[in-house]
Amino acid sequence: MLDPIKLEHFRNLVSLSAADGNIKDSERIALSQIAFAREIPLERLNIMLSKASEYAYLIPQNQKDRETQLGEMIDLALIDGELSPAELDLINIVGGKLGFSQSEIDQIVRNHTKP
Repeated sequence: MLDPIKLEHFRNLVSLSAADGNIKDSERIALSQIAFAREIPLERLNIMLSKASEYAYLIPQNQKDRETQLGEMIDLALIDGELSPAELDLINIVGGKLGFSQSEIDQIVRNHTKP
């Protein structure tokens, strides 16, 4: 049986990947790799990708998961080499809902974008 927390996190990553209105090939590949690592079946992945724009972002219930999820969101957003305005907006919105201040979000993004 699929771990509901892992599935929720993954669904949020799918939501982020669709935030700019288009799931790029590099994002699809990254999502496929993440799905495989989390033992999410290919059929489930394809359904999630087809409904990506319909998903509402789900907030994790504990601080560790929140920090992990924000980091995963940033890493996925950067998979194509750039943060689109829509992706950055979603990161800022979600970061705020996760309890991070704007300065904390900015610092976390900077930490993930350092070469």
